[in-house]
Amino acid sequence: MRSNIVSEAGLPTRLSHWWEGIPFITSAIVIVCGIIYLVCLFVGYDSFAEICFWPSAVISRFQVYRIYTAIVFHGSLLHVLFNMLALVPLGSELEKIMGSLRLLFLIVLLATSNAIFHLFIALLAAHNPFHSYDYLMNECAIGFSGVLFSMIVIETSLSGVQYRSVFGLFNVPAKWYAWILLVVFQLLMTNVSLLGHLCGILSGFAYTNGLFNYLLPGSSFYSAIESLSLLVSCVRRPKFILCTGGNPSGYIPTHTNTNSATSGVFSTGLWRSLSSLMPQRRESAPAQAALDSRFPGMGRTLGGSQNPADPAVNSDSGLHDRLLDNGSSDRLSESIPVSTGQRVSDGRVSADGAAVVGAPTSQQVSDTFEEQLQQLVAMGFEKTQAEVALTAADGDSSVAVEILMSQQAHI
Repeated sequence: MRSNIVSEAGLPTRLSHWWEGIPFITSAIVIVCGIIYLVCLFVGYDSFAEICFWPSAVISRFQVYRIYTAIVFHGSLLHVLFNMLALVPLGSELEKIMGSLRLLFLIVLLATSNAIFHLFIALLAAHNPFHSYDYLMNECAIGFSGVLFSMIVIETSLSGVQYRSVFGLFNVPAKWYAWILLVVFQLLMTNVSLLGHLCGILSGFAYTNGLFNYLLPGSSFYSAIESLSLLVSCVRRPKFILCTGGNPSGYIPTHTNTNSATSGVFSTGLWRSLSSLMPQRRESAPAQAALDSRFPGMGRTLGGSQNPADPAVNSDSGLHDRLLDNGSSDRLSESIPVSTGQRVSDGRVSADGAAVVGAPTSQQVSDTFEEQLQQLVAMGFEKTQAEVALTAADGDSSVAVEILMSQQAHI
């Protein structure tokens, strides 16, 4: 039997296969933004002043709804296409690690913080005693790119890489990557909201530096929402990823060594989204297994362990690689044995990659995770990195300590 039938299939099949691999919330955002743009195009709606983020209207008329309507409206086909193609790889990675509801909460949080930063800077610029910049109060901004810039900062900060590639042309230090993109887009594109993108970067740094930690709910909060009867139809969808047991920090795994350069979301992410739709030659079995290691639907048997031959658990460097490659796991079969006389037929996976059986993980598991996390923080480790290590170690605090020590050694 052929090892890779999909790569030899036609464009419609590859398009369907690509779409099925996009998780629930990410695909929902793409659909909503796409439908809104098409409806506006067909009915001739272009009164964006009614829905855009307009600082003057938000303050004087208290039109808070503009904070959220502005991010789902786009001004042109290239605008919505570019933003959604950038969202697909970035949002998919975030959602597979964080879970669907946690990603949705993060997007709302980032949109809100972007607006607050936007209002503060616009007011400060308009009322400063040296020179008044009143035009910032009347700037009308729309599009999802502000949230995307926040996601880029989060991904770049937590990936652990030292360099990023800008459109595959040149490498820049990772800490300057978002700022370089800000300048490049401002120089290459017209009618771009500099303040909107800048506020997205500021929100991303605020999140990665822990300023929003007190606003982030625990796993029990998401478990309670996922168990609501109103969301049963959504939770049972194969593309929905449960938050229970996931990583609250939203750590993004990377397959690249920390000393090498990686391409950014706006370069390889777009190209990967487009090239995945093109027919390719059939790969050999080992190569295909490597390519499919991050594909949605992959998981492992509950209570199972990693392959003993996997170097990720046999050495210090392997532990570091396991942390960076937290999203990969063994292939999930159509029916996974869980215990004697019980088998799982649902292919959904939770945010930590384990197969999901019935209801989410109990409150006791969530409490245990929090207790172990507090122990690691008390030992002097940073909370964000401790969450990452504890998740990668499947809740084993001893292994988490080894991962943290190994990561520090590599850095």
